[in-house]
Amino acid sequence: MHIHLDLVGGLSGDMFIGAMLDCFADQRASLSRIIDDAGFHDLVVVSSTPANDGTLTGTRFKVAASSDAHGHHHRHFREIEGILTAASLPDDTRRHALGIFELLVEAEAEIHGTTVSEIAFHEVGAWDSIADIVCAAHMIATVGVDSWSVGQLPLGRGMVNTAHGRLPVPAPATALLLRGYEFADDGIEGERITPTGAAILKYLAPTQDNWPRSMKLKATGHGFGTRKFPGISNVVRVLVFETETGAGNWLEDDVVQLEFEVDDQPPEELAVALDRLRLLNGVLDLVQTSVYGKKGRQMLAIRILVEPGHTELITRACFDETSTLGIRRQEARRSILRRAETVISRDGINYRLKIAERPFGLTAKLEQEDALLLPGDRRSRLAQRHTLEQEAITWYEQSDKPGKA
Repeated sequence: MHIHLDLVGGLSGDMFIGAMLDCFADQRASLSRIIDDAGFHDLVVVSSTPANDGTLTGTRFKVAASSDAHGHHHRHFREIEGILTAASLPDDTRRHALGIFELLVEAEAEIHGTTVSEIAFHEVGAWDSIADIVCAAHMIATVGVDSWSVGQLPLGRGMVNTAHGRLPVPAPATALLLRGYEFADDGIEGERITPTGAAILKYLAPTQDNWPRSMKLKATGHGFGTRKFPGISNVVRVLVFETETGAGNWLEDDVVQLEFEVDDQPPEELAVALDRLRLLNGVLDLVQTSVYGKKGRQMLAIRILVEPGHTELITRACFDETSTLGIRRQEARRSILRRAETVISRDGINYRLKIAERPFGLTAKLEQEDALLLPGDRRSRLAQRHTLEQEAITWYEQSDKPGKA
């Protein structure tokens, strides 16, 4: 599944949730339970209602303060983190919620020149943002989207009132979170993307410059915001696509190949630079080969496989980390097997295994570093490896989580 976001009016946490509920109505009843499970029942009450502005219809997600919320305006991030960590939430919901919170408080800490532990929660939106982030995380976890994309982001104009006084639009946290994305100014005054909306968008890491080539539209939805803008509906539109699969039991997607050569950088320095590039978000693979250039000079050819939405940032990093003067860029289509990873524990040792759905059936492979930890002689280690790999296949067959590319 692929989801595209059109930020017609803009984006806030409640608009994102409303649009997702408009497409996935079966999730409506679960959001109040998730707030209770997260440990924030003393702060908020959530609801969703149909909305119609005379042009479009959709869903408005609402967050109201509970009767006990007045005494909790200054929760610190570490307190929220502790509550979420201890809560009886599904693991994926917890992980997504903490990931979004961390992006938001890191941006606030950088802006205010302080540390994450010093950030009080009124600085990132108070109780309504708590609900928005937890509910958005639950929607992301339960819907099961493989990829996201977004159009141009609306810039907005003017000033916005915050806990720190009036600040220019986009708010400093929003601008920091969405650095690198393409914006457009449609001339409309007001805040178009809130810091919470920006954190959710940053966490989703949507591409702006490359969609899957073949998709079937399955559903559309609109999430309404509370403000009124002249001439446009204040909505975010969600387009839900079913992406094309390959001729067999595999997926297909688009990637970007970055290629360049280096002949004047010390090998030990280049090795460190390439290790740093491998760790960048959006880098799928990096390989190097020895080649010969002009005058028989030996050099290294570097090829990096990149997610399309991260192309510009990774190109910049290549120029920063290496001595290359030019980088070639090529879009490519790839076929990828569905796959998953699991861990099997034996005698206090965790053995990592990868499972793949091949056209002829499932295969599993034990990580080589972990295979070296198996006890006994060679024959015994081979038998143990085979047993572990068969257990991994059985786990995958019985799991309700399908493989992913």
